Amino acid sequence: MPELPEVETTVRGLRPVLEGQVLARVEPRRDDLRRAFPADLRQRLTGARVTRLARRAKYGLIDTDRGDSLIFHLGMSGRWRVDPTELLAHDHLLLATEAGRTLALNDPRRFGSVDLVPTAQAKDFPAFGLLGPEPLGDDFSPEHLRRTLAGRRLSIKLALLDQRIVAGLGNIYVCEALYDARIDPHTPAGQLDAAAIERLVPAVKLVLEAAIAAGGSTLRDYARPDGELGYFSKQFAVYGRAGEPCACGGTVERYAEGGRSTFWCPRCQRS
Repeated sequence: MPELPEVETTVRGLRPVLEGQVLARVEPRRDDLRRAFPADLRQRLTGARVTRLARRAKYGLIDTDRGDSLIFHLGMSGRWRVDPTELLAHDHLLLATEAGRTLALNDPRRFGSVDLVPTAQAKDFPAFGLLGPEPLGDDFSPEHLRRTLAGRRLSIKLALLDQRIVAGLGNIYVCEALYDARIDPHTPAGQLDAAAIERLVPAVKLVLEAAIAAGGSTLRDYARPDGELGYFSKQFAVYGRAGEPCACGGTVERYAEGGRSTFWCPRCQRS
């Protein structure tokens, strides 16, 4: 599934194509993805000028001068294709600008979504209601983690995947951040000491920033809007590396928790 760095990379890739441009054509090529396309999507967006592109957690936002925001989620396999030379079977939404650029939202598994809401009400979009702070923002701090993790018995691995604690973190980058912070992913979240929390916050930020700089990770169907693949997977310290040597001399192990695989090094992740 595309995670925060992949969505951030997508938004950055769409900005030069869409920002400031008028949408000359808006064409849903089927009725739905995970849920139905807004019935008035074509009417409300055709002729609108894109004023801003942004991201909230794993959602992308496209604001227009008509006071509407298109909110998209890439689901398990979605991506935007820029100026495709031909349309594919799974190109389910087309956006074309007056400048002659075309975007196709491609989603083979159709687990993604497209919504259209008044921009002034975007912060109240149901999926945003319970989200915690953005991990790259100032509100994600050691103080925030100490407060929200206090008394929690679930593992720190699962706690970081709770979108109410921090928005947008997914399995890959939680594994990598816990490794960088040298924290045992089994540790009950409420038992992390102050030193571990002080290491964890910058580790999360650094892992995400490195992944964004590398264009995200090449996993299954993900590719950036320009068609290039992300290369952060080449830098994974533990994710997907069960049985391989760790830099510390130990061996990376895998276990399942909460329906997800956790990768870690028992030798150096002891806190």
